[in-house]
Amino acid sequence: WDNADFSRGVGTTFYQEFLTLNTDKPPFVRDVEAKVRRYVRSSYSAAWTLKITWEKAPAYAARTDTQRTVTYQAVLTTDGFRSYVLMLYQDGGMRWDYTRLPATNVLIGYT
Repeated sequence: WDNADFSRGVGTTFYQEFLTLNTDKPPFVRDVEAKVRRYVRSSYSAAWTLKITWEKAPAYAARTDTQRTVTYQAVLTTDGFRSYVLMLYQDGGMRWDYTRLPATNVLIGYT
C-alpha cells in the first residue's frame, strides 16, 4: 500500500453510504452480499455498506508522476454482527510505477 497524492489537483475521492436495514437493496449492495457469501461461504445480509472510491489517484509524490493514475475502491459492510472489507481494483491492478515509490516492499491489499 502506498499513499495517494491529490495535492496537484489530479484525481478525487468520494463515498456513498447504503443504509439497507428494512429497505429494498440496490444492485450494488446485492452484489456485495453475493461476493461476501461466495468468499466466506456463509449467509450474509448487509445492514449497512460504505463504498469509498479513489478515482484517477496519482501515487505519492505526485510531483514526479501525475500521468500514472489508478482507480480503486474499499467497500465496508456489516450485518450488525460481522463486518467485511472488499478491496476492489481496476483491471490491471495498481498502475503506479512502483520503482519510483519511496517504499520498495509494495503490496496490494491489506494485512
